[in-house]
Amino acid sequence: MQLPDQQLRAGHIPAEIYRQIPDGTDLRKVVIVQEAPRNYTGPIVLTLLIIAGSIAVLLVIAFVAQVVAASAVAVLSATGGLSYTINRASKKRELPRSRVRSGPVRSKHRRFK
Repeated sequence: MQLPDQQLRAGHIPAEIYRQIPDGTDLRKVVIVQEAPRNYTGPIVLTLLIIAGSIAVLLVIAFVAQVVAASAVAVLSATGGLSYTINRASKKRELPRSRVRSGPVRSKHRRFK
């Protein structure tokens, strides 16, 4: 029992507290109240809720912006003011017209038999 907390739990009264007790007080009826240790669960949960709420708000804003943009494109294309298409097919690489040959392909290397 070296720590003051252990002494108080065991019923011992430290000297600095003993001096503050008025004379004639029955020490068996003295109750010493300790402050509870700091609990960090509340602030941690609050921080996590704030972060999760911020992410949810950003996702909702992004979704609403996407819906607004899609509806604007739909309205403008229906009125003939704008046409917009999304092509998700992969583009194949094509040769320029100047390199395309018509006729038989000739090789630079000739084989001799």
